[in-house]
Amino acid sequence: MGPEGADAQPPAGSEIWEAFESYVGSQLIPSDEALDATLATSAEAGLPPISVTANQGRFLSLLVRISGARRVLEVGTLGGYSTIWLARGLPPGGRIISLEVNDLHAEVARGNIARAALEEVVDIRLGPASELLAQLGAAGEGPFDLIFIDVDEINNADLFPLARGLARDGSVIIIGAADLIRGSRRLYAALEREPGVSAVAVQAVGSAGRHGFVMAVVSESP
Repeated sequence: MGPEGADAQPPAGSEIWEAFESYVGSQLIPSDEALDATLATSAEAGLPPISVTANQGRFLSLLVRISGARRVLEVGTLGGYSTIWLARGLPPGGRIISLEVNDLHAEVARGNIARAALEEVVDIRLGPASELLAQLGAAGEGPFDLIFIDVDEINNADLFPLARGLARDGSVIIIGAADLIRGSRRLYAALEREPGVSAVAVQAVGSAGRHGFVMAVVSESP
């Protein structure tokens, strides 16, 4: 039953998915001052409206908890909305390193994360993702228990092998996947070439259009 009741005429086209997403969110995800302010501040600063949805954020947070992750790597901070969700899934003492290439995005995210009282949990690093991932590897800062990659559909495939090098046996890698065929094919091909990785695509339809995740688990066993 949708938000309008059993007898209501469902909206046409994509509107029905937006209505369903709004209904599910209103039932399962309470309003949150810090998260709401993060979206508002990001919009005021002119950041693109491409954050994960509340449902997707809760999904990420639950994945952190389910996997028992203590060390999380995020590639693509934007305004810090997904970062906050990830951080809230961590146990005491858990940490997140979040990589962002845009100065303004990083500045806005730092303010949002401080407002959420998570500045001691989140370390935002500024620079191109490929360079920062290489630096993390060279400095021996891995492995990470959970890695979330959400930059753009074309570059996700190039970043995956670098992130894979920062994973361990049992690490979970989540990759944002929009409905861009060329980028998705490159990502799936990269996953197919990578030994010791089991992956599945989880598609969602809602206010962000068609946008889901690819979820992979790393296994070093033959």
